[in-house]
Amino acid sequence: MRIASIDILRALTMLLMIWVNDFWSLTGVPKWLSHAAASEDYMGFSDIIFPLFLFIVGLSIPLAIENRMAKNESKSTILKHILIRSLSLLLIGFFMVNWETSHYDSIPGGNQLWGLLMAIAVSLIWMNWKRSPVPEKWHLPLQVLGFAILVLLAVIYRGGPVGEYGMRTQWWGILGLIGWAYAYNALVYLYSKGNIYILAVSWLVMNVLAVLKFTDMAIEGGEFMSNFSALYSGTVPAFTAAGVLATMIFKELSKKKANTAYMLIIALGMINMAYGLGTRPIWGISKIQGTPSWLALCTGIGFLLFAVLYYIADVRGKVNWAKIIAPAGTATLTCYMVPYYVYSIRGLTGIRFPDFMNASILGLVISMIFAFAVVIFTGKMEKMGYKLKL
Repeated sequence: MRIASIDILRALTMLLMIWVNDFWSLTGVPKWLSHAAASEDYMGFSDIIFPLFLFIVGLSIPLAIENRMAKNESKSTILKHILIRSLSLLLIGFFMVNWETSHYDSIPGGNQLWGLLMAIAVSLIWMNWKRSPVPEKWHLPLQVLGFAILVLLAVIYRGGPVGEYGMRTQWWGILGLIGWAYAYNALVYLYSKGNIYILAVSWLVMNVLAVLKFTDMAIEGGEFMSNFSALYSGTVPAFTAAGVLATMIFKELSKKKANTAYMLIIALGMINMAYGLGTRPIWGISKIQGTPSWLALCTGIGFLLFAVLYYIADVRGKVNWAKIIAPAGTATLTCYMVPYYVYSIRGLTGIRFPDFMNASILGLVISMIFAFAVVIFTGKMEKMGYKLKL
């Protein structure tokens, strides 16, 4: 079973993620498009994109696991896949975050070369070589080379304001947070056997933990436990748990009671948004702080967008309009990695548009063109057999 709306929503979100991630290179970006500051009670357009992606990860989990079960894979085999995939996301996220805090002068060759080599290593390790035109004899050596590059990068790395640190865990990065959210929700789905009531309770528990974080009952675990805060703070896995629940509602109800499924998804969306707005005076709306109000608002948006796209793509069959961005939904990791090559090469060569092309409306338009170019390039690479896969 494949739900077209999930691929389309993933593709749209990936396209927008590339766009907003490029805002750092621009000036004069309107406030409503930008990320809100940590101290602000505010949510810009950019603050919605990552939660949507986490929601989409949840939408895919039931279908992916059931597809493996349909192939008669054992629970232990599926568990192994979940753990390897989660650890892969954590590892990539770990390197990406450290690149962001690297110290140029303390790394041999500079941090831009370090970033380029990191992107190459990730591509070598997680390329789906079996479906590529590269002869099989080279598959394992190329992956081993990728791991060797990562080890070298870890050895030579220096970070911090003056290069005083080696590689260290920080906030895990976008991919790392996806790894935590995926691991928790995939394991819950696997061991609950897709029981919709258990999955609903799991979602509610994560929302409760998100609230407890802002009370005297917040979980405190010291420096070591802080590495797992993405889990016990509740917010990140809650987005993904909501996506899992949304797919299960459509799976359970859409065939016999389609209207009930729509009404329930729309109701959940509206309830979450009302809850988010209603509790704003208590916690404020903040992505950086991960407030429950921000969680609720973005979750509500996720439910409502999925309902709309499901009707357009899966019920009415209107999918041709999304073909141009389809590679962002089917080769998502490849699409996500391409800008890392671009930014590193641009940093090494010093190539940059004139300032007027990086400002205001023109800069935003060029950044959107860049996002589309990344997606189109990803599609061409996919057709040639080059696609990253965890």
